[in-house]
Amino acid sequence: MIRSGRITVNGETIKTPGTSAVWGVDKICFDGRHIPDPFKRVYLMLNKPFGYICALKDPAGRPLVTDLLKGVPQRVYPVGRLDFDTLGLLLLTNDGDWAHRLTHPRYHVPRTYKITVQGRITDQALSRMAKGLLLDDGESGPSKIHLITRNQRQSMIRMTIARGKSRLVRRMVEATGFRLVHLMRISFGNLYLGDLKIGRYRRLTPEEVRTAKKMVGMNHAS
Repeated sequence: MIRSGRITVNGETIKTPGTSAVWGVDKICFDGRHIPDPFKRVYLMLNKPFGYICALKDPAGRPLVTDLLKGVPQRVYPVGRLDFDTLGLLLLTNDGDWAHRLTHPRYHVPRTYKITVQGRITDQALSRMAKGLLLDDGESGPSKIHLITRNQRQSMIRMTIARGKSRLVRRMVEATGFRLVHLMRISFGNLYLGDLKIGRYRRLTPEEVRTAKKMVGMNHAS
């Protein structure tokens, strides 16, 4: 096809195999038809509010996290899930490989949550969650626990886990006999929620994308 002159790059007919061109930068045509450029990859962070569904559609008609993405023309989808009643950091992207790696157990990407439980949580409960608990679907795995504050009315802790089991944090807390009343994810790997307001989103910076890809074995260009 090249030798027969069917390929042009930036309007110039190419007849030498091995000629270099950059897809997405140079205009490459075959039989006069432009080869579409690669789609633009989008990386977003949303501070998910209470009551939104991490899905692209919901038969019950409940609000979707994508409803909050005004001004994003690309079709993006959530990286993993946050429950209906869980708030905080949610990533959305159209980069399927990156999303898959972030949530795959092989890469052990840590997620940190700020948790409020009813009552004064005990040192024993904190120790059990740190060491790992036996749940109905197997071991929870260990976690990093930091006690923020506690009194007779409620306690606040920060927990970091590296497993993505369904409702894992809630089930760990409940397995110690305490009731979880508020749950917010505040970090995902090297990405931090910071002061992003509830219901708002922002695009990840190039540096955040680079380091997040490196963490799961991808180079920035992949």
